[in-house]
Amino acid sequence: MNTYDHSDVTAISHLLKDYFDGLYEGDLAKFERVFHPAAHLYSTDGVTVTDLPRQDYFDMIAGRPAPAAQSLARHDRILSIQQAGPNTALATVQCAIPPRYFTDYLTVMKGPNGWQIVSKSFHTDVHDGA
Repeated sequence: MNTYDHSDVTAISHLLKDYFDGLYEGDLAKFERVFHPAAHLYSTDGVTVTDLPRQDYFDMIAGRPAPAAQSLARHDRILSIQQAGPNTALATVQCAIPPRYFTDYLTVMKGPNGWQIVSKSFHTDVHDGA
């Protein structure tokens, strides 16, 4: 079993905090730091797989009210961080913009700019509050 530097897990945790803050605040400057320029987002409805380039995602974030501006409760949590090697890891997280609740699989890699998200695959549940 390989062991890696504990500072990597700490750095990934800080990256995830910035990710959560960026989502909640609608802060594209934070997203610029956490998402690698070549990052893509993926989702599926069970029939079609959607591939969303980073910039399209940023445009979507910029075009919607931030959860913070709506005084929505935060639902951020890290479920796991699995490090495959010194420069590659997978983080499983949950977050929400009620009534939508997300489980994200974030592939993160370490490069010249530190750890960044290179892909996000996510599932969405909608809770109607009933």
